[in-house]
Amino acid sequence: MLNTSRKYFVQNRYSIAVFVLLNVACAICIGLVFARVAYTDSGRHIGLIWNLFLAWIPFMLAYFAHAVSWRRASLYFIIPGIAFLWLIFFPNAPYMLTDLQDLARRATGAPLWYDVLIVVWSSWTGMLLGVISLYLMQDIIIRSFGRAAGWIFVFVISGLSSFGIYIGRFVRLNSWDILQNPAETAQEILGIVIDPSRRLAAFTFLYTFFFLFVFLLLYSFSHMLREQIAKTQDSPNQISSTQASGAHK
Repeated sequence: MLNTSRKYFVQNRYSIAVFVLLNVACAICIGLVFARVAYTDSGRHIGLIWNLFLAWIPFMLAYFAHAVSWRRASLYFIIPGIAFLWLIFFPNAPYMLTDLQDLARRATGAPLWYDVLIVVWSSWTGMLLGVISLYLMQDIIIRSFGRAAGWIFVFVISGLSSFGIYIGRFVRLNSWDILQNPAETAQEILGIVIDPSRRLAAFTFLYTFFFLFVFLLLYSFSHMLREQIAKTQDSPNQISSTQASGAHK
């Protein structure tokens, strides 16, 4: 049992490290917010805690979906429902980037650099939760329908999430509205789509481009690490082969 657990942790050490670090980041952000509340007797930035909670929802849904996706039956009976909920809540993760605009409202009682640290750290944590959850869902699509479908999925979701961020920030609709009042919410969203504003177009395009940039950068970085590990593993084999050929000579 001990050897099995040890083998599991060794094989999944990076995944476990990511999960632990995200939890640590959230704990630090919450601690910073409460420290500010205690120091200033003000509820400024307290909403970041709720936003972090919402950002965890798509991450946990994607993690669960990825865990059960290895069973073929799950792709048809479980994954579709999880994917629908994930799509509804996914914009909450990158939405936290828009919390940066709260820094424009100068507040007294705490240094500006402290507020910057709270908001940036929380926003970046939310962004990472979104990127990782999208990566997990993309992996399901790639294994089921191919690499091309996986990347089309990433581009489409990036655009939809940017639109979702817009209606959350400016129209003040949220994920719960879709579940509680689906008809009324759908009608309001349809009105925005039929008659889009320039701000909507510019916001959606720029946030889609930015999110794709972050996703592609982190995706490339993770694969760069895999390449380095593969090269490190191949080097001893190449040395052994060279030594063996020299011995035969």
